[in-house]
Amino acid sequence: MTPAVAGKTISEKILSAKSDADARAGDIVVCGVDLVIGTDASSPMAIDYFERMAGRDAPVFDPARVLFALDHYSGAPTPSTIAFHEEVRAFARTHGAELHDIGGGISFQIATETGRALPGDLVIGADSHTVTCGALNAFATGVGSSDLAAAMLTGRIWLRVPETIKVTLLGERPFGVAAKDVALALVAELGAEGANYRTLEFHGSGIGHFSLEERLVIANLAVEAGAKAAIFPCDWETERYLASRATRSFHAVTSDRDASFVREATVQLGKLTPRVALPHSPTDVVDINAALGTRVDMVFLGTCTGGRVPDFHEALATIERAGGRVAPGVQLVVTPASAEVRDRLAADGTLDRFMALGAILTTAGCGACCGTAGVIPGDGMNVLSTANRNFKARMGNATASIYLASPAVCAASAATGRITDPRTFG
Repeated sequence: MTPAVAGKTISEKILSAKSDADARAGDIVVCGVDLVIGTDASSPMAIDYFERMAGRDAPVFDPARVLFALDHYSGAPTPSTIAFHEEVRAFARTHGAELHDIGGGISFQIATETGRALPGDLVIGADSHTVTCGALNAFATGVGSSDLAAAMLTGRIWLRVPETIKVTLLGERPFGVAAKDVALALVAELGAEGANYRTLEFHGSGIGHFSLEERLVIANLAVEAGAKAAIFPCDWETERYLASRATRSFHAVTSDRDASFVREATVQLGKLTPRVALPHSPTDVVDINAALGTRVDMVFLGTCTGGRVPDFHEALATIERAGGRVAPGVQLVVTPASAEVRDRLAADGTLDRFMALGAILTTAGCGACCGTAGVIPGDGMNVLSTANRNFKARMGNATASIYLASPAVCAASAATGRITDPRTFG
């Protein structure tokens, strides 16, 4: 008898379609890409590689599928950074590629907002957190600058098909538990290398408790466990989000019932509580009770895991429930993830209300997260941040201690001056 052929995971299906091959975990395939994303942190080197590979006059494979964003250095803090920005602008003009200049926002956030990343797509970007686009049922992953250059030139990339970890979200989502809490709990369970070069594929009835914007947060933090990709199913929520955004037709991709998973993990939502990642690792996660009362000097609301419209609405509502002020001595920094987010917050008055609280509003983009733009913490400061990383010196000062938490935890703590459970305020 001929042995039965096992079913495929979402990763195997997408990479099979993009390589015109029967791609299985462990195979090396050469795939056509749907979107190539460059940032100001990676594109200058990629452009140099591109010109060394093919010369200055060689065209990109398809200008409509190449997107640049000046997001990490917004605005440019040094003359050399200004020169890098000019190099990216010139390359985009020459090749007709889409460019989002300073203030446009974070690269992959723009890709999701503009309907450039869709179910079934293969998206690559020279930013490890490009995995965020996987919330839209796409295979999205970060690559190096040389791979980005080759993809801009040929429209193709080589990949090893990753094994897949099945992550099941079960149960009811309790009051006060955010997507960030789910992500931190999962990363802590897997460990910093627990998903190395593997896909996290999300399943379970609990997915329906999370909006698309919240799924972006969970997908984003998967890379802190080493994941190559993080993929959610395409459901009614995905279709709702894309209804006014999709730039072309798309088809949902699901894994087969008999797909092979290298590991399974289950998150019982009903047992979760607000979480805090302690300095200096996103995987050093504790229940908020273990961090209560820790002094907070700076609170950062923004970037790609806390800078969307619902995040700021929740943060503002939490501060107002906690007394409607920021505690003396606390520096509150607000950085929208994109121009779209900024404009929506300006239109509904949210930004004005944050400014009235004394918040520092910075340019849309990555902001203070990686220490390349925005507000840098002072010596010895404790920072509570909605960002995804808290490595030593991550925000530009090695003497600062960075804690990670949800927008609600960050907001409650801004109001009290110490790490505070937002559920305290109802």
